[in-house]
Amino acid sequence: MFKNLKNDLPSSLVVFFVALPLCLGIALASGAPLFSGVIAGIIGGIIVGAASGSSLGVSGPAAGLAVVVLTAISDLGSYELFLVAVVLAGIMQIILGLLKAGVIGYFFPSSVIKGMLSAIGIIIFLKQIPLAMGFDDQSESVFSFFETTGQDTFLSLAHMTDYVSVGVVLITAISLMILLLWDKVLAKRSKFFKLVPGPLVAVIAGIIYQLIFRDTASILEITGNNLVIVPVPDGISDFIGQFTFPDFTQLGNSKIYMVAITIAVVASLETLLSVEATDKLDPKKRVTPTNRELMAQGLGNTFSGLVGGLPITQVIVRSTANVMSGGKTKLSTILHGFLLLFSVLLIPRFLNLIPLGVLAAVLLIIGYKLANPKQYVQMFKLGKSQFVPFVVTVVAIVATDLLVGILLGLSVGIITILINSYKNSHFLHIEDVSNGKSKMKMVFAEEVTFLNKGAIQRELNSLPKNTSLDIDVTKTKSLDLDVLEILDDFAITASNRNINIKLISERGEFENPVNYREIFGVEVFEPAH
Repeated sequence: MFKNLKNDLPSSLVVFFVALPLCLGIALASGAPLFSGVIAGIIGGIIVGAASGSSLGVSGPAAGLAVVVLTAISDLGSYELFLVAVVLAGIMQIILGLLKAGVIGYFFPSSVIKGMLSAIGIIIFLKQIPLAMGFDDQSESVFSFFETTGQDTFLSLAHMTDYVSVGVVLITAISLMILLLWDKVLAKRSKFFKLVPGPLVAVIAGIIYQLIFRDTASILEITGNNLVIVPVPDGISDFIGQFTFPDFTQLGNSKIYMVAITIAVVASLETLLSVEATDKLDPKKRVTPTNRELMAQGLGNTFSGLVGGLPITQVIVRSTANVMSGGKTKLSTILHGFLLLFSVLLIPRFLNLIPLGVLAAVLLIIGYKLANPKQYVQMFKLGKSQFVPFVVTVVAIVATDLLVGILLGLSVGIITILINSYKNSHFLHIEDVSNGKSKMKMVFAEEVTFLNKGAIQRELNSLPKNTSLDIDVTKTKSLDLDVLEILDDFAITASNRNINIKLISERGEFENPVNYREIFGVEVFEPAH
């Protein structure tokens, strides 16, 4: 695992700087103690990272669960009771993993996964614009970074001009120039620039800027919520005092179990979607064992609930940052967890010097890479069956939220499959026309189900009189009863229209059959008269 340390260490630094403000912001949006977000980030990095089979996936608190957490804390009446639900949710996820429920993740089409990645990229990009301008309002609309509603995103954009900070705009611009110069020019010229990550240089530049201009009362000063805010403990006892523990005296409360089931289901779905998306981004195309991932997430949520942390999922934003910054193995994920732990223990005041504009610059570039316009052209070239579910997923996620968007995209994907199945049940062509009689051949597909009966019925009804029809089912492995009934009914009308039928099957050839169900060995009990 340590042979890729030269790649994993710089990548872990980038993930750390991306994860830290997210951990705090998601805790804020969830109505939970700020430290609970950091706890979840630490456990997601160290415990889940070690137990997971994912090479590049990064786990931690997810904005997609923020509304669930906020509502649950209010309904249960205390954060301590909510922690009991988190512990139970973790146990449920372990059971789901043992039951091999991870296979659910494989049922999401690639067009929907790509649409999810692109939509998240758009939201990442849009969410950073207010922060890059100095939007000084740490409300949910700002801190529900990536899986929140489009209404909040655009509301932030509409009001950002009211909060423009010259200092924030300047440091964001400086950071963007550093990142672009580092990635496009310097990294190609020397191994040194590949070893030292550009985001780390941008963060150092941001801290130097803050040290120069703080307390100057000039327009270049950056203050308040435009800086990273980490709780600063006065000592070990104060640090330990930031932990909250679950209240197991209320285990008989049915509301706790309902919340636990909700968290387990939503967290598992988000994790499986993130796993699928991260595996697609992996340059080595490694495949994450999904059942093991569910158990790892369950282990993480159990520990997180026991020590006061938020629910954990594998998170696509941090995972993407890991991939984009050159991470190779799960060592990067584990190291980022230790960096979170050491930062809140040793250097919280130092971290509080980092302008959020620097982190916004890092995420602007990540967002653009995810939502690259070239991908839209590529998906369009693949045809409607890929492009339509892709676009629907993108629009739905940006306009609503992650899970609703995924479900809409999946629904469109299923409808596309049904339409294609409707079209591809059979092949009908005219072989020749002689003596005024048309000769036609209908070749059935390998699988013909009730979904195809409408198309087949239409073709049979459109046949002209005096036709010779060959029905070829030699390649058909499954022929639904609904279709057999249509053929039985057509046998009656065919004789009235002087249509001669020959059935060609593996059982032999049959001239003008009148009972297809009997030929195919389907026993049907007619109602008594």
